[in-house]
Amino acid sequence: MVHGKTTLLKAIVNNEMLEAGLGEERFGVYKQGNPTIGYLKQIDFEDESRTLLDEILEVYKPIIELENKIARLELELKENTSEELIKSYTAARDRYELLDGYTYKKEYQTVIRKFGFSAEDEKKRINEFSGGQKTRIAFIKLLISKPDILLLDEPTNHLDIGTIEWLEGYLKSYNRAVVIVSHDRMFLNKIVDKVYEIEYAAITGYTGNYSSYEEQKKMNYEKQLKDYEFQQKEIKRLTAIADRFRYKPTKAKMALSKLKQIERMVKVEEPNRYDLRTFSTTFNLKKQSGKNVLSVNQLEIGYEKSLATITFNLLKGQKLGIIGANGIGKSTFLKTLMGKVEPISGDFEFGYNVEKQYFDQELAFINSSRTIFDEFSAAFPALNDREVRNALASFLFTGEDVFKEISVLSGGEKVRLKLCEIFKKGPNLLLLDEPTNHMDILGKESLERILNKYEGTLIFVSHDRYFVSKIANALLIFENNKVTYFDGTYDEYMEKRQKESEEEQVVVIKEKEKKNATNSYFANKEKNKINNRIKKIEEQINQKELEMSELEQEMQKEEVCSDYIKLSEIQDKIKNVTNEIEFLMAEWEELGTKLESM
Repeated sequence: MVHGKTTLLKAIVNNEMLEAGLGEERFGVYKQGNPTIGYLKQIDFEDESRTLLDEILEVYKPIIELENKIARLELELKENTSEELIKSYTAARDRYELLDGYTYKKEYQTVIRKFGFSAEDEKKRINEFSGGQKTRIAFIKLLISKPDILLLDEPTNHLDIGTIEWLEGYLKSYNRAVVIVSHDRMFLNKIVDKVYEIEYAAITGYTGNYSSYEEQKKMNYEKQLKDYEFQQKEIKRLTAIADRFRYKPTKAKMALSKLKQIERMVKVEEPNRYDLRTFSTTFNLKKQSGKNVLSVNQLEIGYEKSLATITFNLLKGQKLGIIGANGIGKSTFLKTLMGKVEPISGDFEFGYNVEKQYFDQELAFINSSRTIFDEFSAAFPALNDREVRNALASFLFTGEDVFKEISVLSGGEKVRLKLCEIFKKGPNLLLLDEPTNHMDILGKESLERILNKYEGTLIFVSHDRYFVSKIANALLIFENNKVTYFDGTYDEYMEKRQKESEEEQVVVIKEKEKKNATNSYFANKEKNKINNRIKKIEEQINQKELEMSELEQEMQKEEVCSDYIKLSEIQDKIKNVTNEIEFLMAEWEELGTKLESM
């Protein structure tokens, strides 16, 4: 439903649209200083013939220019080491470090990979990508540009669970302001510390995450309702006393005081009821299925090439949530079960009495020029007009709305109409592909209530982790080129994954400690070997120096000085000893340096 959330984001970007206000009271959006504001819908591509990488590097233009300047200065310093040039070089290096120049390449490569683009994609031109991929490229540019105020309107739409989890970590560590409009409750729970709700044309602030907001709102409503009801009872009691005694002369003064007491009260307003205008239905199964609903055996799915091989059994009453990245076979699996895509190999079989209905996220209606009323009536020819209107009204199609053409409906309205048709047919097996796309939080909560009460069997694909955690009691996980069946809830799966991650960390730490211990053993052994050699060299140097001293003394003797041949022999010996000492000293210095580095 439209409450003005996106309009508010646009007003933060461009204050002119709100500066006049409505009615007598003027208002506006006020910003301190001159902050940079990043808004995804603002970003456009100036030249779509550029490659993805070139487009991303535009954000880092100041760093790249500084990088080139540093390289140029380094070349100049080889020829000229003037103080002025050194100062300029040092300032450039300091500025480069301040701008995270040493880490920017790793940063953009990480973000590009997390948003599902490969190294080959970096070389592709922007105009070669789909509309959805262009949106993700724009999102990458927005994130790495790091504006002072980051405005995100439904940022998790069309992102898979892995990317959403990475985005959560990125935004949690983002050291600037972030404003998020989102229907993803788990995403809000993990990111925000302040919630503003727009309801009944008013905005109310709550401290904490989404769950905290829900609790506070409920408590505030109950308190205000209790205070209002108490005050109304008191007003009724005082009014009754005043009415009873106002015409009795002896009691008139007392009656008047009761009326004045009512006037002096600070009136407590009756709280607005929760804005719960959403759809609902009573789900009646036409027939019961057998215990075994679906058996899948080595089912290989895909189109030109294999996407996955799947094996599992589904029992009556199970609610199977299918999760995983985009484009790896989740929707293809449902289409294969519905006979819309031929399996590559393997087989599957539905059980006894299984009657299924399929919700396709692409919402391909047979005749989009039909009205809502005609579309629903054609699906249920046995229903009279009143019964058709009642069914449609339960999904918020009332009055003249039922005569709207399907072609003019919003995505959310099309989803509601399709679900209304599916639920009315009363199948005992539902196959739903991303049913919460285009739904607001109230719509998601309504669908959760309906599906939790549903007594049939459910298979659904969803990237909404909160939705999955509320409904699924079994999971089919598409990950790392394989499909795993997990018999448990999403929360249990996350606990298992966390435990496995911790166990892996323990193994890594132990391996590291073992490696360090091994390295330490060999390092100590090597140190001892070097120390022993150094001691031996020092002994040899001492011996050589002693030998040198003896030779020098020999040269001083008178009989040697007068004997040229003998003197020449001693000089040769001194030269040899000197060379040996120099050789030993060189080895001694080399071993000493090696020992210090160890």
